[in-house]
Amino acid sequence: MTATETKTATDSPAAPAKRRRMLAVINRNSRSGGVAAGIAIARLNAAGVDLTVTSPQSPTEVTPWIEEHAEEGEAVVIAGGDGSLNAVAPALIKTGLPLGILPTGTANDLARTLGIPTDIEQAADVIAAGRKQEIDIGEVNGHHFFNVASIGLSADLANSLTRETKRRFGRLGYALTALRVLSQARPFHAEISSAEGTARVKTLQIAIGNGRYYGGGMAVEESATIDDGHLDLYSLEVDRLWKLLLMAKAFREGRHGLWEEVRATKGEHFEIRTRRPRPINTDGELVTFTPARFNLLPKAITVFAPEQKPAAAAAK
Repeated sequence: MTATETKTATDSPAAPAKRRRMLAVINRNSRSGGVAAGIAIARLNAAGVDLTVTSPQSPTEVTPWIEEHAEEGEAVVIAGGDGSLNAVAPALIKTGLPLGILPTGTANDLARTLGIPTDIEQAADVIAAGRKQEIDIGEVNGHHFFNVASIGLSADLANSLTRETKRRFGRLGYALTALRVLSQARPFHAEISSAEGTARVKTLQIAIGNGRYYGGGMAVEESATIDDGHLDLYSLEVDRLWKLLLMAKAFREGRHGLWEEVRATKGEHFEIRTRRPRPINTDGELVTFTPARFNLLPKAITVFAPEQKPAAAAAK
């Protein structure tokens, strides 16, 4: 057992006969990480769930730890934001363990997509209830993403947004950094290939969404769900930055594809090439560069989620 790994269970005779065991990974650097995680662990313990807990120093430690301890738990609980969840995707796919989410990050877009409450005790209750849902996951150049992968503005934002800004200002930090990135934005040339053919574009951003929400609550597409069996692509081909202000409401609702300056399509596979390598942001982390191939892995991961799916309700 490592210095950061603890057991919260006891084997005393007074313990319930049938308690569930789960693994837990806590990102204590997330905005409300350590304190919130402690509250959630106590809630889960009271509900009959014993946790083997680790708090890794680096995201690269997560997958090996889960694989090493996979037989000790029936699920993996993550206390963190979208970046923390992204880091465990390979281990979840390999082990088949279900995912429980304690949203302690800044944006928490995957939790929003699944309808998981931001209240940490209520989120713990969702895990304890045990209702499972199979979801799709996206992949770009071998890297997985739950919410969205993007080239352009969002990648520039991820490169500019510091951990200190997120911790200090939360969502306001995103907005302040976004304004600075927008003021310096320049369009780039790209080639988008799909089952529909190839398009050459001049764009500020290309985004490929798997879930419904990204960027702190913007919708990838108004009818998108995380189990709909396809990826949603949009290319932001705006010639005047001030037009983005007019589109703001449409982006929140996922109706930006109705604007003629936005190219929108669906598919299971996309290829994107640019004149020079450009960084790709997946769920807030820069992980690879163009040229890039995007694929959908349908029903690849199981999560604990509430009965109602707000994303589906919003699409009606």
